[in-house]
Amino acid sequence: MGDVTQLLDQGERLDPQELRALQLDRLRATLRHAYENVPFHRDAFDRAGVRPEDCRTLDDLARFPFTSKADLRETYPFGMFAVPRERIRRFHASSGTTGRPTIVGYTDRDLSLWADMVARSLRAAGARPGDVVHVAYGYGLFTGGLGVHYGAERLGCTVVPASGGMTARQVQLIQDLQPRIIMVTPSYMLTLLDEFERQGVDPRSTSLEVGVFGAEPWTQEMRREIEERCGIDAVDIYGLSEVIGPGVAQECVETKDGLHIWEDHFYPEIVDPVTGEVLPDGEEGELVFTSLTKEAMPVIRYRTRDLTRLLPGTARVFRRMEKVTGRSDDMVIVRGVNLFPTQVEEIVLRTPGVAPHFQLRLTREGRMDALTVRAEARPDADAAAREAAAHSIAVAVKEGIGVSAGVEIVEPGTLERSVGKIKRIVDLRS
Repeated sequence: MGDVTQLLDQGERLDPQELRALQLDRLRATLRHAYENVPFHRDAFDRAGVRPEDCRTLDDLARFPFTSKADLRETYPFGMFAVPRERIRRFHASSGTTGRPTIVGYTDRDLSLWADMVARSLRAAGARPGDVVHVAYGYGLFTGGLGVHYGAERLGCTVVPASGGMTARQVQLIQDLQPRIIMVTPSYMLTLLDEFERQGVDPRSTSLEVGVFGAEPWTQEMRREIEERCGIDAVDIYGLSEVIGPGVAQECVETKDGLHIWEDHFYPEIVDPVTGEVLPDGEEGELVFTSLTKEAMPVIRYRTRDLTRLLPGTARVFRRMEKVTGRSDDMVIVRGVNLFPTQVEEIVLRTPGVAPHFQLRLTREGRMDALTVRAEARPDADAAAREAAAHSIAVAVKEGIGVSAGVEIVEPGTLERSVGKIKRIVDLRS
């Protein structure tokens, strides 16, 4: 991709000592901003016996209380805002599929910062001014579509705001407008590849060179599947609406070795999911974020529930987070066995005859839990291939994960998508 060092912005050029000094200064300002303007944080700090001035080093952050999604729901809709309502320029929200949605707000400066971080992310992914970027994330309250849209424009790219759905039209737009970059969930990218092949078009013949995929955990096996079928570089982008949206961390195309966290704006910690104890770099645990520069809704030690570990920087000075392996709240226990959807994804992806689209259904048979893996067949898989795939998946789940599972191979396109994502777990046990 050429000498990327000439493209780095001022924040990416900080040396480690300068970065730590900047982080501490911004962290202390954020703690004061939250304490003085958000009653929830003031009460939480007081209960924990800490004040903003008690943060004298970065390690002192561990003394401050966590914030959870439940806290955001309990203060719905505006209880976490630190600025007057008239300074809010935009609202976004989580999907609310598991309860009341979480509302987030942005000032003018927040929106500008967000665009800068997505532009930085896209540049790290290999995008350059003048590139055409096909955005197939959903637009609306979900932060994905609009978040990456304005970041791509900030970088100087031309945006195709395709949003999600209407898959056949997306394929046509890609052929007609010739984007170099596509931004979409990895599971919907697989749907697009299926549609290319259904239409008799080789995905490797398109103009696409880079795919920037996020909004759901995905494995190295899925990366290989996408890259081989489409002939592109597939890189990971990370973010969540509570922290800002996409653009919190990005995988660099020249290394593809995990996501560099933009630590000049978002301070990461890894904690034990059970005890909350801060873990050293290199150990796996739950990712926690504190925003360093947000105005409308600063977040203090927000528990993301994403499981990963922190690693030294490579392509950038900032630390990396390993690809998210799953979420602590995505883990299900089936007959005493801990199971993550990504474990099943690895099995499905290496099974001939099935597409990389699957769903886990949990039911109760008497007093026992029952697991069924529903996976979509590839269009060219006949009855014998589907039967062999079902047997192969069942054996691999039993031997690799340690739990018995029924397997249903369903027709292509059967499993419902939402904002480009398949709901991985359907728990019917209650």
